[in-house]
Amino acid sequence: MIIHQLHDQRVVLVNQDSFYHNLTSEELMQVHEYNFDHPDAFDTEELLSSMDKLRHGEPVDIPKYDFKSYKNNVFPPRRVNPSDVIILEGILVFHDPRVRELMNMKIFVDTDADVRLARRIRRDTVEKARDIAAVLDQYSKFVKPAFDDFILPTKKYADIIIPRGGDNHVAIDLIVQHIRTKLGQHDLCKIYPNLYVIQSTFQIRGMHTLIRDAKTTKHDFVFYADRLIRLVVEHGLGHLPFTEKQVTTPTGSVYSGVDFCKRLCGVSVIRSGESMENALRACCKGIKIGKILIHREGDNGQQLIYEKLPSDISNRHVLLLDPILGTGNSAVQAISLLISKGVPEPNIIFLNLISAPQGVHVVCKRFPRIKIVTSEIEIGLNQDFRVVPGMGEFGDRYFGTDDEEQVRPLHNSCSFK
Repeated sequence: MIIHQLHDQRVVLVNQDSFYHNLTSEELMQVHEYNFDHPDAFDTEELLSSMDKLRHGEPVDIPKYDFKSYKNNVFPPRRVNPSDVIILEGILVFHDPRVRELMNMKIFVDTDADVRLARRIRRDTVEKARDIAAVLDQYSKFVKPAFDDFILPTKKYADIIIPRGGDNHVAIDLIVQHIRTKLGQHDLCKIYPNLYVIQSTFQIRGMHTLIRDAKTTKHDFVFYADRLIRLVVEHGLGHLPFTEKQVTTPTGSVYSGVDFCKRLCGVSVIRSGESMENALRACCKGIKIGKILIHREGDNGQQLIYEKLPSDISNRHVLLLDPILGTGNSAVQAISLLISKGVPEPNIIFLNLISAPQGVHVVCKRFPRIKIVTSEIEIGLNQDFRVVPGMGEFGDRYFGTDDEEQVRPLHNSCSFK
């Protein structure tokens, strides 16, 4: 049920049962005396290794345990790739504290004993081809004692206890909502409440995949960059103040809604920021847009070359446009200019497609009352102060120029509207 509701996220399910030990020849001869419900029946070291690799973005091969031969090498392993959500399920996953420490959320499904027994009988007779007498014998000899000794005591470690399991739709909805909240909340958002990262979906990730691909054509790059920019702009507009407003619909009914912020303008950081202007104009008809040109060179290049801003900008909310937040130096220069023109810090919303953590730290520490809206947080900066994994020189790819074509004209002769 959780996987079904998280259909727009990458979710992988890992079963503790996959990590049963292979039985030795001696154990196979007395298999009916082997306790599969004891913690020692599992290869916990292998489980920990696999989970650690998944958490660090590495694919793993999960064994497929054969309950007829009691071996994990009969079938080829299942390749499991890193995902947004990893669900580890099993009756004894809370027993080992090292496994518990890996978990962001621990869920205990509290099911009636009669229901558990009925499910076990159905599973073991259908899936494992065992007769009912053997199932009941195993239940009374191993399963019930193991539950009392090893499973029930771990209930205290659960963050959430769910009665009725998959039939408890309210509990599942709450769990899914919590997961979605965590997925949309980057670690930096926990440090800086003024940083907003758009919740990722397969659509957003797909568009990022295309514009980050070095082989993507200019036409496709512009198309998908424009789509992402529009999403960022719309999200940024949602952080503007509003006033309540009632209107009468064509049916004569009254609708209670809100009125858009009236005093608004955009400011683009030339030249990459100009790529975001069309999306802003499409959302805000007739909006005024100012320009700032800052010379960037390495980590310390932040010389203001040109600025042309609306004369009444101090009375407006400002959407600052620059698709990439790297070191943060240019952003600090641009924001400082806006504040020097009388724009209150809380009235500035900085919109970009990708942000490096270093730039976020620089801007948010210097200006804790502005808002930053971005679509993804990057890994960081390389030795050349380029954002990685990044998407290259955004302005060159968007406007179809290379470095040699754009450097000299940019500084020697510029015309502005």
